[in-house]
Amino acid sequence: MATRKTARIRAGIGGWNFEPWHGTFYPKDLTQKRELEYASRVLTSIEVNGTFYGSQKPATFAKWRDETPDDFVFSLKAPRYATHRRVLAEAGDSIDRFFASGVLELQDKLGPINWQFAPTKQFDPDDFAAFLDLLPAKVEGRAIQHAVEVRHESFADAAFVKLLRKHKVAVVVAGDSKYPQIADVTAPFVYARILGTTEKQKSGYAKAALDRWATRAQTWAAGGAPEGLETVSESAAKAVTRDVFLYVISGNKVSNPTAAMGLIERVGKTK
Repeated sequence: MATRKTARIRAGIGGWNFEPWHGTFYPKDLTQKRELEYASRVLTSIEVNGTFYGSQKPATFAKWRDETPDDFVFSLKAPRYATHRRVLAEAGDSIDRFFASGVLELQDKLGPINWQFAPTKQFDPDDFAAFLDLLPAKVEGRAIQHAVEVRHESFADAAFVKLLRKHKVAVVVAGDSKYPQIADVTAPFVYARILGTTEKQKSGYAKAALDRWATRAQTWAAGGAPEGLETVSESAAKAVTRDVFLYVISGNKVSNPTAAMGLIERVGKTK
């Protein structure tokens, strides 16, 4: 994706099965088996959480691929068995099993893999470097994009950013969150999760906040560094166009689809 001259900004949510979305996001008479079909036609990406807890069947990934439009993309949360361990250097078998589980059935709809770490996991430079060495740049000839979601303050370290840039792995930007924010650009794409939707805002976020995140996404896509976000490294990434994946997660979950659609309206489907 990031090899194109024109960057793509994608906005979406986490998952698509959530009963309170019926009548708020989904039409009341929509059957559950058509939820993905519907969501994928008003959003441009979805982050799949189920792959974090257990394996899916190859036929399931193929079904998701076939139910969604040609330009739709899934981001997958990698299995916790790889990230929630004391010694990350020993995660090789879990990583291999994940990529052998059928994820490539998504074909061109396979987006970044989000390797999410526990909030208690601290930065160990040598062990984390060993983990990054295990992440495949390609699987069966298909390029794989990796992002790491770290949630302990010890990762706010220039050495961590340097490691990610060496491996071209993105750090997940935590927006409106209690977790440390590391907004350094470290890969040919940007992956952000914003967690600040509230019940008092009909659109999840106030209009000014949606405008702000849309502007940040456009700045990233154009090769720039948005204002108002925390970085830890003094060195800047090379200014090149890059794809952006922006997910509205947690917060007031009922309103997350509305916020994501508001972002899509602001940035347009293609930039």
